[in-house]
Amino acid sequence: MTGGGIITIDGRAFDVPVIKLERQAEFLDKYAERVQSGELKRELIGVYYNYSLELGATSNKEEYHALWDKLTEPKEFHQVTLPDNMGMYTFTAYIAGVKDGIIYAKGSNRIMDGLTCDFIAKAPARRA
Repeated sequence: MTGGGIITIDGRAFDVPVIKLERQAEFLDKYAERVQSGELKRELIGVYYNYSLELGATSNKEEYHALWDKLTEPKEFHQVTLPDNMGMYTFTAYIAGVKDGIIYAKGSNRIMDGLTCDFIAKAPARRA
């Protein structure tokens, strides 16, 4: 997946090269326990859509730095818009696991690569 401006966080679109965007549906229970008969009894709260993002190398230092600052902003939650199979999906999430690396450095010239992070949903996308 490539393209610019595909990620929007708190109303700002970022023009960065997306390598991979994965989503995962997490089912969260209020309780889940086995009863005497061996059956599982559970009360499902809902299904949460969480995303993992991987970006490619970019020479656009300003845009990359702005995205890094946004991803590492000490804020509890962010409004995030990402693509899905039907268009764009907007949700409130916290950001976790932000990391990257330098693939080229000579003098003051740097090329960053491998920026990854996770967007963890605050509320269920679907309720039981």
